[in-house]
Amino acid sequence: MSENQDKQKSRLKGLRRLNLIAAVFFAAQVVVILVVAKPASLPVIGSYLTDAPGRGQYGMSTLFDLRIDVMVAIFLGLAAMDHFAVGSFARRWYESNIVRGVNPARWWEYSISASLMVVLIAMLSGVSDVIALLCLFAFNAAMIVFGLVMEKVNLDREEIDWSPFIWGCVFGAVPWIAIVIQFLLAGNEGSGVPIFVYGIFVSLFVLFNGFAINMWLHYRGVGRWGDPLFAERSYIVLSFVAKTALAWQVYAGALAGS
Repeated sequence: MSENQDKQKSRLKGLRRLNLIAAVFFAAQVVVILVVAKPASLPVIGSYLTDAPGRGQYGMSTLFDLRIDVMVAIFLGLAAMDHFAVGSFARRWYESNIVRGVNPARWWEYSISASLMVVLIAMLSGVSDVIALLCLFAFNAAMIVFGLVMEKVNLDREEIDWSPFIWGCVFGAVPWIAIVIQFLLAGNEGSGVPIFVYGIFVSLFVLFNGFAINMWLHYRGVGRWGDPLFAERSYIVLSFVAKTALAWQVYAGALAGS
């Protein structure tokens, strides 16, 4: 075995270790959240016409209440399962993809977990309509899927096709624009949103954009980001920081109790 092969094997082993560490920490956070968090719910509301269209007559009903603590546990749990899978029984499949610059498992997990995170942020800012929440979930999931498309279409290409990246940015901007509009409505028509929600918005907006920057740096071949294994480590760290930041900001603001 050549020196380069030995080095790559060692780095892949380090990546496996990092995935397993992330899985343990995510799983531990699920347990802690479910044990220490005060149960709290937000309503999901449906609106409907009660008269002919154009007459402005609408009814509203609460379809169900969504438990905030359970939502946090779900997105942390999804991350734990993903990292455990690629660090254990799916390791060979994962590593064969990573060395080529592709990780479908990452995008599958993000499409659900990150979209749940966006829905939770929107709900904390006051968005409660079921149709709006479904659309926000779908737009964010579409952005994530474009990340997978970006990796797939650029396999073994010398000239990078940036169209999936651009479309992903376009779709990904929609939920954040919607949340800003909700902030403005809450400030102008109501008493505003809680201060901790602004902190969540700013920190998660920055971290979510970190994923796009990481991808851009990788495909531009900037410094160490030209190495797919380094880019993958960056994705893992960003995922851990983003999910942990949201979980404990939500806990401090809404789940800690009185």
